Amino acid sequence: MIVNLNDVLKKAQEGHYAVGLFNTTDTDMAEAVIAAAEEMNSPVVIGTAEILLPYGELKLIAPSLRALAERAKVPVVLHYDHGLTFDRCIEALKLGFSSIMFDGSLGESDKNIEETREIVKIAHSFGASVEGEIGHVGNAIDGDGVEDDMYTTPEEAVNFVKDTGVDALAVAIGTAHGVYKTKPKLDLERLKAIRKACDTPLVLHGGSGLSDDDFRNSIRDGIAKVNIFTDLCVAGAKAMEEGIKEGKGYLEIRNMKVEEIKKCVINKMKLFGSENKA
Repeated sequence: MIVNLNDVLKKAQEGHYAVGLFNTTDTDMAEAVIAAAEEMNSPVVIGTAEILLPYGELKLIAPSLRALAERAKVPVVLHYDHGLTFDRCIEALKLGFSSIMFDGSLGESDKNIEETREIVKIAHSFGASVEGEIGHVGNAIDGDGVEDDMYTTPEEAVNFVKDTGVDALAVAIGTAHGVYKTKPKLDLERLKAIRKACDTPLVLHGGSGLSDDDFRNSIRDGIAKVNIFTDLCVAGAKAMEEGIKEGKGYLEIRNMKVEEIKKCVINKMKLFGSENKA
C-alpha cells in the first residue's frame, strides 16, 4: 500500500527505529526492495533521485514503482529523492509519488527556504509529504562531506522547519554520498542537540559504507530515516560478476543480482530495527 513519510516516520521516531529509503534505477532493484520489505514485514521507502534519472528515466520507472508499491503487503512510501529542480519535483508528484525530497542545500539559505516552502505547499495539496535539507551532505569521492561549515546546527534546523513546514529533515552530521575514501566520523553530539531542539523526523543521507555501530548510534540519537543506494549497487555488481565467472546465462545472472540486493536490504532493515514494524 502506498503511504507518505508522515505515516511511517513518526512511528519510527517514537519507537526508536529507522525506516530505510532504498533508491532504485530499474525494476530488478525495486523488486528486490519490495520483496525484502514483505519478508521482514517492514515499512519501506522506495524511489529514485534526480541525479539517477539518466540511468532510469522518471516516466519509465515511476509506473513500475507505483504498481509494486500499490500491491505490496506493507506500507510503501514512493519517494522522489534529491529533487533539484521545481519542474522535476512537480513531474514526480503528477506521476504518483507520495513524497518529495527537495534539495536546495547547495544554494543560499534564504533561497532554499523559499523554494522548499513552495514545494511543501504544492506537495501537500497532492497529499504528499516533503523532506528538506539544511546543511549539506557532500560526496565522498570529492571529500566534501567533512567541512564543518556545511554541518547542520540546531538553530538552523528549528528555523528551517518553522519557515518551510517540511515533514522530515535531512541533516548534515558528517556523512557523504557514495563510497567513502576514509572512515567517516559522525558528530553524534550535534545530532542529539538537533533532535532535542526539533521534533520533526530526522534523515541520514550517505548511509552506504557506514559501520553497523554508526547506524545504531545515529538511530539511537534521533535518526528516523536512512538513505541507502550505493550498497545496493555494490551487492548487485558483485552478484553479476560472480554469475559471469560461473558462466551463468543472462536471466540466471539477473536473478542472482535481485537476490543479493534483497539480502542487502534485509540486513539493513534488521540493523535499522524496522523488522515487524509494518
